[in-house]
Amino acid sequence: MKIQNVIKHIESSQNELVDHNIYSKISTIQDLRIFMENHIYAVWDFMSLLKALQVNLTCIKNPWVPSKNTQAARFINEIVLEEETDEIKNGNVISHFELYLQAMNQIGASTLKINEFISGIQTSNNYRDYIKNYNLDQEIKDFLNFTFDVIESGETHKIAAAFTFGRENVIPDMFIEIVKGLNKENSNTANDFVYYLERHIELDGDDHGPIALKMIENLCGNDQKKWEEVMEVSKKSIDMRIKLWSHISSQIEYEYSTN
Repeated sequence: MKIQNVIKHIESSQNELVDHNIYSKISTIQDLRIFMENHIYAVWDFMSLLKALQVNLTCIKNPWVPSKNTQAARFINEIVLEEETDEIKNGNVISHFELYLQAMNQIGASTLKINEFISGIQTSNNYRDYIKNYNLDQEIKDFLNFTFDVIESGETHKIAAAFTFGRENVIPDMFIEIVKGLNKENSNTANDFVYYLERHIELDGDDHGPIALKMIENLCGNDQKKWEEVMEVSKKSIDMRIKLWSHISSQIEYEYSTN
């Protein structure tokens, strides 16, 4: 089995994601507020997925020993650098999560709930129980729980599959559609959000994709079982994103129905 088999297996789900109606629903600043207040949790849990790969593919403990796959190690470290400490406009250094919060503040989206969530996670003895008991819509909890189920499997090829096909490979197409949905007036009002989107389109749309695919190939080799698990996790990752998008779309529709 090869990477082309995985790509073919997930093609219909990828198309469904790119063609989702949520992109046409985000046309006003209020629509964008609803979107961001829900999507922020996917921005947050992405970092845990990335950090899990860094733990598994690089050496982050003492004594240091060389990585078995230096190309994959460099790839992951570069993405960590960009996501955790990116140098953005005006020379400021900030994580993309914090950049997203900044964009939320700019358009008047509430950050109270996500900030409370992060504070609780930091002090909780069991973050899975905290997610379970926190006041979040079930669709968001399902999305987070799937991410952490993959991470807690400890199997690098599965984590890499969720990272590559559930995030890196689909982000440029998704974000391009969101940018298209914002009219010029809203784009000017939400210029921090547009900058966030365009930054990810720039970073994720260049050489990240091919390197991520090569990482999958190296991790799976000729192991048929690993390839099958990569197919399963990759499709489930995209399907979970579709469910999250459908939930947010329904939230926007509900807002219109009550006004």
